[in-house]
Amino acid sequence: MVQPGIRRFGHVNWMGLYTLTEREIRRFLVVWSQTILAPLATAALFLLIFNIAVGPRRGDVMGVDFLTFIAPGILMMTVIQNAFANTSSSILVAKVQGNIVDTLMPPLSASELVLGYLIGGVARGLMVAVAIAIGIWIALGITPQHPLTALVFVILGSSFMGALGIAAGVFAEKFDQMAAITNFIVTPLAFLSGTFYSVEALPPVLNMLTKVNPIFYLIDGLRFGLIGVSDAPPLLGLAVCIGATFLVSLLGWAMLRTGYRLKA
Repeated sequence: MVQPGIRRFGHVNWMGLYTLTEREIRRFLVVWSQTILAPLATAALFLLIFNIAVGPRRGDVMGVDFLTFIAPGILMMTVIQNAFANTSSSILVAKVQGNIVDTLMPPLSASELVLGYLIGGVARGLMVAVAIAIGIWIALGITPQHPLTALVFVILGSSFMGALGIAAGVFAEKFDQMAAITNFIVTPLAFLSGTFYSVEALPPVLNMLTKVNPIFYLIDGLRFGLIGVSDAPPLLGLAVCIGATFLVSLLGWAMLRTGYRLKA
């Protein structure tokens, strides 16, 4: 009979990290019709409504058809909203139900907690992105001009908003607060980021404000990866997105490290 003993691990608790990651992925796959299929339907409705509302009267934007121009923005907007929802809801629901202790008690560092939650958010973002990409390929015939660039920006978008979701989930103490964060911060940032228009058409002040929004660079970078046009240099967008993701991840790490609003 094997005697129980102490399981030892090095600088990283790989088994614990794997278990947390698996839990986060299983969590959204169990309700795939809500987490994967519903975002695909929402993106399709956006394209359908704009096609009906604008019709053939709308001219080209930056040399491409209007629906082709907005498709990458709709894809990224849907991806980041789902990545944010995945991490934020996981933490907030655990807090409200009182079982967040089951995540905090195991020997997982703040870095491992952040990474586990982020991988879950990125996995959901990637699955949503693939589903929508197939849809716009079938509907609009869009094939990625720079596939690796598109993949990098989807991963960065999921990581940035997943990290923001961690911070929001730790900060919020009830669903009303999370709804306020989503409605007054996340949604405006997503819609006012060049999803449906080129920022060059904006007045100078609005143009400047848009260009301090990291989500603008996520959408612009994905647009370059999918259809080959962009408002800003892709390398600049890459640098901004990496920096923003690092800073927000650091915020989430600090909140978990100190037990902010997690420990009585």
